[in-house]
Amino acid sequence: MMSIFGDGRTVIWRLTVAQALVGAHSTTIFATGAVLGAKLAPQPALATLPVSVMMAGMAGSTLPAGVLAERFGRRAAFMVGAMLGILSGLLGAYAIMVQSFALFCMATLLAGAFAAIGMTFRFVAAECVPANAKPRALATVLAGGVASGLLGGELATATMNAVPAHQFAGSYLAASATALAAGVMLLGVGGKGAASTERGQGRTITQIMGQPLFLVAVTTGAIIYLLMNFLMTSAPLAMRMHGLAQHHANTAVQWHVVAMFAPSFVVGWLISRFGARWITASGLVITGLAAIIGLAGETHMHFLLCLIVLGIGWNFGFAGSSSMILDTHRPEERARAQSANDFIVFGTVMIGSFLSGGVLTTYGWYVVCWLTFPPLVIALAALALFQQAPAPQRVRV
Repeated sequence: MMSIFGDGRTVIWRLTVAQALVGAHSTTIFATGAVLGAKLAPQPALATLPVSVMMAGMAGSTLPAGVLAERFGRRAAFMVGAMLGILSGLLGAYAIMVQSFALFCMATLLAGAFAAIGMTFRFVAAECVPANAKPRALATVLAGGVASGLLGGELATATMNAVPAHQFAGSYLAASATALAAGVMLLGVGGKGAASTERGQGRTITQIMGQPLFLVAVTTGAIIYLLMNFLMTSAPLAMRMHGLAQHHANTAVQWHVVAMFAPSFVVGWLISRFGARWITASGLVITGLAAIIGLAGETHMHFLLCLIVLGIGWNFGFAGSSSMILDTHRPEERARAQSANDFIVFGTVMIGSFLSGGVLTTYGWYVVCWLTFPPLVIALAALALFQQAPAPQRVRV
């Protein structure tokens, strides 16, 4: 497959490895954030706040990251992200040791900024290959997340008792190491910022966002990510609430992250073969199936299967919606279009993440699952309406 990427294959390889390392950093927080939040928060309803703050960090960093990359180059943005990831892990470990909920939330905020930089890797991959290889390049980089699930889950479990009397402090120190390794890998990627003749050219962000395809892509992308995060954030704490052990929660999140990225080995080809809109719709339907599994029972196997299916649905939906975004901008518009998309997506996810803790602790896991269906209907309706329009010509980037 790498031969179709031409001269961009080395960059794609580096981005794929970096994606795995950034994902391992995030997996540590996804697996432990709500559990630590329940221990450190002043009240139970705030248990998922650390993960919600991470989403806030992702949302708040997308636009600045786009400006930084446009002015100083992708590499500058990558290095800033790596430094924030290192600081996040160190601060998280310290917060656990001193039992500070506020500091722990600050650590997850920085982790969100690091994760936001990581989410740009998929677009960077698409920029360095021929037009017909863009969906596969995007999906290949996302496939790096398979290793992130295995690495992150194993790190969280293997190091959670490494610091005596401070469970999970060692996990956050290990997360810092993954951020450092990602920074080293990214030294060979990126370059100068946009040429001065490109800056200020192209359509305004209002014009770009007013395109029907952009509206559908950002709506479906936001909803698929919102629902994935809504269920995934709640699941580890729900498992503990139903009497399951922490290692069961770590394992479930680990395989959820693997499932999030494993389909990337084929989803690029599927998008090229069937179109981004159909693959996005498939992801939404699979996400609905995950909620149905969650409603079927409270055993370890129910949670595990729910999160695995949820991860598969996210991959199809997010890769499909991201591929649609590639059709909405010109080369000089890419930074503003991509950062605007990610800002809306992660901003929506942040709102849902803030709500998930209160919904779970007040109404329970089953209500969390039931609440996934209305947004799914909205997203599928948006895709169905857009299906009436002719497919656009791909904008070369």
